[in-house]
Amino acid sequence: MQRMEQLMELLRKYSGGGIALAFSGGVDSSFLLFSLKRLHDRKPFPLKAVMMQTVFQQEDEFSEARKTAAELGSTLEVLRCDPLSLPELRTNPPDRCYRCKRHIFGEFLKFCREHGIKTLMDGTNADDLQVYRPGRKALRELGVVSPLAELGFTKAEIRSLAAEHGLDFASKPSMPCLATRFEYGTELTPELLERTGQGETFIRKILPENTAVRLRVQGKIARIEVPPPAMGTILANREEIAAKLRKLNFEFITLDLEGFRSGCYDKKEEKTL
Repeated sequence: MQRMEQLMELLRKYSGGGIALAFSGGVDSSFLLFSLKRLHDRKPFPLKAVMMQTVFQQEDEFSEARKTAAELGSTLEVLRCDPLSLPELRTNPPDRCYRCKRHIFGEFLKFCREHGIKTLMDGTNADDLQVYRPGRKALRELGVVSPLAELGFTKAEIRSLAAEHGLDFASKPSMPCLATRFEYGTELTPELLERTGQGETFIRKILPENTAVRLRVQGKIARIEVPPPAMGTILANREEIAAKLRKLNFEFITLDLEGFRSGCYDKKEEKTL
């Protein structure tokens, strides 16, 4: 059976009671929404795409997510919450993702109950099962269905299938929450998150489209992570970048010679959890 048909068959099994998709606008959830919409168009069923707006996301993520959902023929339901209202999240603990997802997906489940929807899905893929993702525990506890992971879809496979179907988001880089820009134990504030997001957005606009970039913050230091091929662009624009980041109250501006590294603050032993 072709991979797309495998996915459609699995989604069909859940469609009878209605499906709500936790949508981020990233490649995985966008591809899953595309697949759900195709299934819905064949035989309509209750389908909702729902996103949580928090201080942990950059502002342009919301407009891009709305645009993607609209291009896929879906209306995006946007909920709002403040993770920093939870004392246990303010110090960015190693299990922050678990605590945050317990809270956010709990709100999504309330949304499902209010709309008579039986199944809540997310875009976790098979690669996510191989690295440190404490939020996965929260999803399991809450009964969230992760069809891409269940069928073994890797990120590369999802990107390939999205490209085959002519979907613009196929090469979009990952955009994890802003809390990942800080070492565990850092006191998080809305102001710190906002200026970090502004700085990263500024750098992203200078780089070629779909280049991965992270602005890691350690005290007064702003550390730029990009893939090695993009380092020349950073250096060519170093004065402009440094001036912008200083305006955002970062004192020391550095370029990480090791390049872009997803999950750079995660300890090696934690990645087996």
